[in-house]
Order: sequence, then structure tokens, then C-alpha cells
Amino acid sequence: MHEVGLCEAILDAVERRAAGRPVRAVKVRVGALHRVVDSAMDSAFAMVATGTVAEHARIDLVVIPVRCRCPECGAQTEAEEMVAVCPRCGATGMELLSGDELLLESITLAPGRHEEGA
Repeated sequence: MHEVGLCEAILDAVERRAAGRPVRAVKVRVGALHRVVDSAMDSAFAMVATGTVAEHARIDLVVIPVRCRCPECGAQTEAEEMVAVCPRCGATGMELLSGDELLLESITLAPGRHEEGA
């Protein structure tokens, strides 16, 4: 379950940005080449977030499709897998434009608690 490793990296970035404030939600852009399974990602995030500022946070995924460009004719192709051969001209060596991302897009902080007299 490689989702655990991905969630550990995400949680590290979340904790740095939250600076001790409780987190309600995390939104992540993940490329299709990571082959993330939503339910596995939910479980992995819940597991690694236990005892942290993101303990009760949900993780929302935005899956980015694979996009490739042909170096010969410039055609762009969108697919679920890496494209090896240009569908327009048959050239090889397609350039990957997207699909391998792992980006923390946003975090939603829980409403803050104010101490009396502060």
C-alpha cells in the first residue's frame, strides 16, 4: 500500500503549514500515474494523521490525467496511462506533461479556539 508513503509526505507538508492549528480538510492533486485508490488513501491518511493536527481531517483528491506531447508533431494526448507512441504521427519518445504530480493544493483549518483573556 504505497498510499501510506504518499500520506506521510502530505502530512509533513500539512503540519508545516498548519503551524499547530487543527486541520479539518486537506486537498491534494495527484497524478493518475500514482495509481492512488481513494479508499486506501483515506485509510492511510487517517492512520498517519493519528495524534497530529490533522487527526480528524478528511483528505480530498483531485486526480490529474496523464497528458503527453509528441516531440515530432506537437500533438497532445490525454490518457490514463503513459503514451509511448503518438496516435497522430506514430513517433516515439512522448514527453510527459502531467500525470505524475503530488501537490498539496490546500488545507482547511478547523475553527480556532480562543483562550479567555487572550
